[in-house]
Amino acid sequence: MSEGAITDVPGIKVGHAHDLTARTGCTVVLCGKEGAIASVDVRGAAPGTRETDLLAPGNLVERVHAIVLAGGSAFGLDSACGVVRYLEERGVGFRMGAACVPIVPAAIIYDLAVGDARIRPDSRMGYEACERATADGVEEGQVGAGAGAMVGKILGIHKASPGGVGTASIKLGNGATVGALVVVNALGDIIDPASGQILAGALSPDGRGWLDTARALEQAPAARDEISASLPPDKFPPIENTTLAVIATDAALTKAEARRVASMAHDGMARAIRPVHTMFDGDTVFALSTGELRADVTTIGSAAAGVLARAIVRVGRPSNA
Repeated sequence: MSEGAITDVPGIKVGHAHDLTARTGCTVVLCGKEGAIASVDVRGAAPGTRETDLLAPGNLVERVHAIVLAGGSAFGLDSACGVVRYLEERGVGFRMGAACVPIVPAAIIYDLAVGDARIRPDSRMGYEACERATADGVEEGQVGAGAGAMVGKILGIHKASPGGVGTASIKLGNGATVGALVVVNALGDIIDPASGQILAGALSPDGRGWLDTARALEQAPAARDEISASLPPDKFPPIENTTLAVIATDAALTKAEARRVASMAHDGMARAIRPVHTMFDGDTVFALSTGELRADVTTIGSAAAGVLARAIVRVGRPSNA
């Protein structure tokens, strides 16, 4: 059965642009001319973001016009400038007297270690992702912002597994749709919440089966035997990681309610990534509301956690890698 996609939510389009040789790219979520009520919850200890402060409840601007997820570490935030240019050319934005200013928050993953670190998502790539945006489903795997994503990096990239983009959606009994888009580039392993099985992550030292990152952290001396001797004895590899997600719904949410949905959605990460929210991760969840259908925020948040976990599992399954 199809898992659906975030584009099942009315008003949402998704586009990818990437350089598969350099293994980096960006993904844009367009919210339509009127934009979407939005907020964000950042849980990782190493985030890289743009315009997330304005998403706090109580701040002036309530609607965003796009969300950008990108590789390239901090350099990749430049891709949001191309999205701003694309939207401005079409008269989409927050009207402020002399100008119409598109509101485009963004977040990045670190992928410089897996491809060509000299090539990063830029303004041109962000514009291209907008041109490719569609409401007809979402391409998954190592595309867009997930082009260089890896998971299970405790022993280094050579023992890690491909990460990437995943998506899923659910139609609730009241008619509301909740969708998730995720880019998984985690220190931890992807886990099937139903079985506890590792789907993708760090390979064992002999390459036969999975190391089990959480267990390796608990039994650190054994794991360190596989780590470069040049590292301090109490440190794991300083390889940056991050899981980024966008939750969208056509249920009506206030900005504060969108913040609560983003917060609850992090539970989906905790179900499907082990460990998660580490000192090496910049885990970030955006929440968007595009519609006017009244719905209980607890129901929407619970559905968001479930659908995000399903989207992460899709990244870990070989058929979607």
